[in-house]
Amino acid sequence: MNENRRVPPLSRRQVLRAGAALGIGAGLAGRHGLLIPQALAAGRTLTIADVGVGDPGGDWSRFEQATGNEVNLVSIGNAPSAVVNQLIAGGGQSTFDVINIVGGMQKPLVDNDLILELDTGRLPNWQGNSYIEQYLAPATPGFQFIGYEDKIYGVPTVLQGDSFAYLPQETGELDSYAALFDPKFKGFVALEDNYTTAGQKTALFLKHSGQAEIEDPADMAPEEVKTVIDFMIEKKKAGQFRVVWSSFEQAVNLITSKEVHVIDCWEPMVFVARDQGHDVVYAAPKEGYLLWAMGAYVVDNPERSEAELADTYALLDFMLGPWYGAKITLLRGYMTNPAAPGYAKAHPDEFSAEEAARVAEITDGVQRKFEQGGTWQNRWPTHVDVYEEEWQRFKAA
Repeated sequence: MNENRRVPPLSRRQVLRAGAALGIGAGLAGRHGLLIPQALAAGRTLTIADVGVGDPGGDWSRFEQATGNEVNLVSIGNAPSAVVNQLIAGGGQSTFDVINIVGGMQKPLVDNDLILELDTGRLPNWQGNSYIEQYLAPATPGFQFIGYEDKIYGVPTVLQGDSFAYLPQETGELDSYAALFDPKFKGFVALEDNYTTAGQKTALFLKHSGQAEIEDPADMAPEEVKTVIDFMIEKKKAGQFRVVWSSFEQAVNLITSKEVHVIDCWEPMVFVARDQGHDVVYAAPKEGYLLWAMGAYVVDNPERSEAELADTYALLDFMLGPWYGAKITLLRGYMTNPAAPGYAKAHPDEFSAEEAARVAEITDGVQRKFEQGGTWQNRWPTHVDVYEEEWQRFKAA
């Protein structure tokens, strides 16, 4: 059985579409960008299922002190079908309040009644977030990361453009995805086990290098997907790839052990490797970046009360706030929200001058990635079944 198959819609419709919106006037503005509603029920634990980059170093104290609620962060895989299966078969729908994953897969989540449409009026920090209009507006490619059929479901907690990493002392300077397939790095290359990343970057490279006729690397026709996978299988059989990695820790270890010299990966992995004293560079490829946004979704739990839903919205608003944004930017290397750099600079008791400068530098760097462009990651392409089948063919080759 192919575990990546789409899960059919559930037979029931969820009934929880809770009542009145929480008014801004009913709350007290907190220092860290959290509106603290007076009616919030205190003393419960909110559970976030996160792919590994939304944890502010384990420090949720600002939210917890303001609300009286605790946060429990658990790990969840990022593969689209794995997320759906975790919610349906793994009990996540009844145990998770929020899932914080790479956005863009609203269709299966909505079709299976697994998430709630977002009431942005309950998120004060949404209103002042200029990045939403700039990068994620309706009728733009970015909207697919938070919306579906003109409705909004995801809270954009981070934005980023991905490429690949390399060890400059082993490879010299690299500026093209061609490095992933260059025979001189044979046996010292690793790819992510994900057709929405490694597969799409390969499509972007083949299109820009003229090696394949691909109209849109973000949403390929079946024959285009097959062409990409045929190319990847040819390289795999030639021994180009040391391994296809599947976890954050594995990827970091591949870099720091120098088992690979070129790796398709996420930039936070480079941060970790550098913190461990390794000279690792995240490439600025001439073909452009794989652009994406993280989406935090309210899990559709029919047993959740209105008070509990209010708690969940308070947590989402905290995640859109300046302290959380600055912390995630500093730790993970992602752009978060427009208020984050200014907050870090204005609060030297929480962020040193060096840290504040780093938050601003990272934010500027990600903005440049979006200016350069590339291709928006597609988490649920039109021919997703073909993608999944062809990716399994690549892995089995």
